[in-house]
Amino acid sequence: MRDAHAINLSWLLKLRWGAVVGQVVLILLADLGVGMPLPLVPLFATVGVGAASNVALGLWARRPREIREWMLWAVMALDVGVLTVLLDLSGGPFNPFSTLYLVHIALAAVVLHARWTWALVTLALGCFGALFFRHLWVPGGATGGVHHHHINDVPLHLEGMWLAFGVASGFIVYFVQRVTRALAEREAELVAARAVTARNEKLAALATLAAGAAHELSTPLSTIAVVARELERRAELSPAGREDAQLIRQQVARCHDILAQMAADAGASRGEAFVAVTPVVLLESALDGLRGRERVQVETGGLQGKEEVTLPARALTHAIRGVVKNALQASPSGGQVRLALVREEQGWRLSVEDAGEGMPAEVLARAGEPFFTTKPPGEGMGLGLFLARAVLDQLGGRLELRSVPGKGTRVEMAWPVERLRQFAPLSSEAEGATVQPSGA
Repeated sequence: MRDAHAINLSWLLKLRWGAVVGQVVLILLADLGVGMPLPLVPLFATVGVGAASNVALGLWARRPREIREWMLWAVMALDVGVLTVLLDLSGGPFNPFSTLYLVHIALAAVVLHARWTWALVTLALGCFGALFFRHLWVPGGATGGVHHHHINDVPLHLEGMWLAFGVASGFIVYFVQRVTRALAEREAELVAARAVTARNEKLAALATLAAGAAHELSTPLSTIAVVARELERRAELSPAGREDAQLIRQQVARCHDILAQMAADAGASRGEAFVAVTPVVLLESALDGLRGRERVQVETGGLQGKEEVTLPARALTHAIRGVVKNALQASPSGGQVRLALVREEQGWRLSVEDAGEGMPAEVLARAGEPFFTTKPPGEGMGLGLFLARAVLDQLGGRLELRSVPGKGTRVEMAWPVERLRQFAPLSSEAEGATVQPSGA
């Protein structure tokens, strides 16, 4: 993330160019439009100082360097000095555009700390006050007098005040809105970053829990397996008893596999090596051996699968498989699940659409939380969706869902084609329309 002072300096550069253009336009308007004789050479020379300083500042800021707060204050102080000279050459304190001092003060209040802001306020007050002691009166004019000034033409002075008020108001509103938008964007980034951090903490806790469960249960499961084998070998045991003992050993082995899979799924995406694989092959691997595979319709849009993406294939395969499995379970018996793989400009997008009943708002609000599930007991633990979102976040992708009760659910999984990031800077949880897949 860029340093705040560097961002503020880039704003200043753009705004100073706007000020240069505005100063040139106002000078020409006063001289040619109003017919007010002005010392054009000194005025344009002063504007040229501001333009030249902005060019130099832009070239200096291109090189990577630390921007300090006093540097921003120095730039604003220079602008106050330039404005003072321009006012001195065009009527001094009677020039209605003296209100533009407020623009510099408002900008300082936005981007500087209090002590620097008050320092600029003091400088502006001193410069404005100095105009009362000495300034250049505008000679000649409509009355032909030697010392003609704005104060001798009240309508012109009032019109100038109105124009200056509009210019100052426009700049101040622009500053405030830009800062407000920047603060809102920063807050959204912080909220999303907290959500990603919380999810990663849950993922780490889940991996620890699974590993601990596997360790604690390994001894009693091994004991049960040994006893079952001894029962199976006993000669006096009936054939039915041997079948029961064999079934016990099979179920114990299944428990071992489930615990190992929990630990692997919870931590695979962090330790798995990145490999080159085509998205089409990735999708085929996710569907291979899946129960209900015949009910899945796959659309690849004619993609031949030649373009490869470097990613943790096993973790993403399990994520896709979990989403498709949820869609199959959410669909009625015989209902079709539609998969569509599309190549986009930034990467790949896989949409999974089921034929289920959709989810109400209260379920959508909690979908994806660890161990939250709407499935019957024994059909799921509510971890698939959570792990799928965590994997995509780590790849710099996203998972989005749209569900309407009675009209099924559509899940979209996207991942970039560029080198995948370890963690996404923003999470789609910051967007209200982004939720987790159905069948949690």
